[in-house]
Amino acid sequence: MPFLDWYLRRSLATWLLLHSLVLMSFCFQPATTFPKGCHSSQEDGYKILRCSNAQLTEVPKDIPNDTNRLYLDFNQITYLPSDAFRNLPVLMELDLSHNSLGHLDVTALRGLSDHLLSLDLSSNKLVSVNKEVFANLKARTNLSGNPWMCDCDLQELIRMVELDPSSSNGIVCASSVLEEHAGKPFLQVVKDVDLCNAYKRTTDVAMLVTMFGWFAMVISYLVYYVRQNQEDARRHLEYLKSLPSKQRHNEEPSTLSTVV
Repeated sequence: MPFLDWYLRRSLATWLLLHSLVLMSFCFQPATTFPKGCHSSQEDGYKILRCSNAQLTEVPKDIPNDTNRLYLDFNQITYLPSDAFRNLPVLMELDLSHNSLGHLDVTALRGLSDHLLSLDLSSNKLVSVNKEVFANLKARTNLSGNPWMCDCDLQELIRMVELDPSSSNGIVCASSVLEEHAGKPFLQVVKDVDLCNAYKRTTDVAMLVTMFGWFAMVISYLVYYVRQNQEDARRHLEYLKSLPSKQRHNEEPSTLSTVV
């Protein structure tokens, strides 16, 4: 039957065409790309991206958005910009330890508050951090091994974050508003003194000293001004006394008004 043969040949051609298109779609499907020096793996159903010791100087911009654990440790990252991790909606663990971080933008961790469980910022170069960086963040945080300035700002920051208990003793005062606390663990310092009150007292003393200095300068100027005028008046009177009697009488009224 010619019609049956034609139909079968056409069906076979159609099937082969569809099969070829399916194979081509698999062949040309774009492969997932990762940042240079990074490699991906999967453990216990979690997607992990390791960029450890990859000589990175900034947070990569092409991190897969289904990453659950991100390791950026042992790099040379110096700064976390605004919304550095905003495209990572399921990120649970973030390791930024052993970098050169000296500054965190106030919105650097924005978008991670709901799902981030662990944050490691240890062994960086953090001296002071705005407490708003950690606003609403529930992650257990490691802040040890940084050259902290122990002051009221750090005290308020520590009250806000949930510290990793194992790292608490590693938060050491590289410097402090009170010099005797330098080199001591922060938690030991705040047991003995409220740094916010200490800072307020230091500020009050500085203001009092400044006000006293200005007051002393004003008083000194007034004393100098009065003495100078008295000296000028005395000299003028002596000059009038040395004048002939008639001329002296004519000038005495103006002299008296000058003195007054």
